[in-house]
Amino acid sequence: MSDLFDAAAPQGHTPLAAALRPETLDDIIGQSHIVAPGSLLRRRIAAGALGSVLLYGPPGIGKTTIARAVGNMLGKAFCPLHATQAKVADIRKLADEARIRPLLIFVDEIHRFSSTQLDDLLAITEHGTADFMGATTGNPYHTLTPALVSRSTILQLEPMTIDEMVRVVDRGIDHLRGTGIDVQMSPEHRRLVAGRSGGDARRALTALESLCLGHGGGPVRVTDAMIEEVYAAAPVNHDRSGDQHYDVVSAFVKSMRGSDPDATLYYLARLIHTGEDPRYIARRIMIHASEDVGLADNTALQTAVAAATAVEKIGYPEAQIVLAHAALHVARAPKSNSAHRGIALAMQLVTSEAPQPVPKHLRDTHYKGAEALGNVGYRFPHADPRGWVEQDYVPGLQPGSLYQSDAREAGNFEKRADDYWRAVTGKDQTKTFGS
Repeated sequence: MSDLFDAAAPQGHTPLAAALRPETLDDIIGQSHIVAPGSLLRRRIAAGALGSVLLYGPPGIGKTTIARAVGNMLGKAFCPLHATQAKVADIRKLADEARIRPLLIFVDEIHRFSSTQLDDLLAITEHGTADFMGATTGNPYHTLTPALVSRSTILQLEPMTIDEMVRVVDRGIDHLRGTGIDVQMSPEHRRLVAGRSGGDARRALTALESLCLGHGGGPVRVTDAMIEEVYAAAPVNHDRSGDQHYDVVSAFVKSMRGSDPDATLYYLARLIHTGEDPRYIARRIMIHASEDVGLADNTALQTAVAAATAVEKIGYPEAQIVLAHAALHVARAPKSNSAHRGIALAMQLVTSEAPQPVPKHLRDTHYKGAEALGNVGYRFPHADPRGWVEQDYVPGLQPGSLYQSDAREAGNFEKRADDYWRAVTGKDQTKTFGS
């Protein structure tokens, strides 16, 4: 995979993204937390002690560009390798070359390196033979070996903001005008291209180039229809097998839990737009209907289960309405974590202590000889007018040690249940979480 502003071919047309490749960190738009004066990366460059650096983030946001700029600023030859093409011999050849002249070795998609390749690379960095920078779209803590991670400085790049992307588009327009292409593009259209590029500068410049080339002489007036043609069916950045997938799903469920309906719909739309399986989304909603709403509103789980059944039958695009219905129910419902917390505490108790003997009065009596064994004394709650009798079910288990009500002040099921059993028994059967 290439990255932002990859080098152009020596002959023929030079892509706009390649023509605008920044030469130093001062020329880079965005990533100020990494490239700003006084940053860790700047300090390492100033000290001439770069060492091993891993750049982590989605495609098109400047990983290769930053590496090339660092090489320029260090005055070292930039030696790129691509993990899908490089061999162990290539790495060892660079190690020999680094003993003759200063090198910055750059490996794109380093998560694709084999363990043998990584071992050789580690040897180079540990001995200080050459400086090294690697780029990956996957979380290094998940995709790279602990040995490499522990020896490297990890810098996470973020998608560019809309304002930063507009600056990229403006820079592209200025460059095109310098080559004789008069681009006439309103601020609204510039912002639209910036927004629809999903934080990917290379993608924005490629779109701008597609909008402007091949129109012959005269000014190029960009229209809505032209932008729609360029971005037709183009998804936002979202790797359904990588960090983008898990980050968006995480934001979706946390927005439901946090009772923010607008954020819930936004992240749901992100998932739908990238083609996420509606059955997967429905399963996530079902889980959180019990985990986060639970006893506060028992109908939330009913809605979620009904949604899961519905999307099996109808699919996209109509399934998006059903998913929105269920997700908004979870987001708007009062919240209770008591079911999730209670079963977690119960599982911890069961797995950490010896099992409690079942009291004799609760044991099975559907056989001859049960009474002779002493399995007697069970009191039938329905025989009491209150529908409840006091008796031990787990001797020594204190009320509220596992189930802790999240009734709060809401008039929901859990609050009504607490009030009802307090009236029936004359005491609190449980305790409120946090009390």
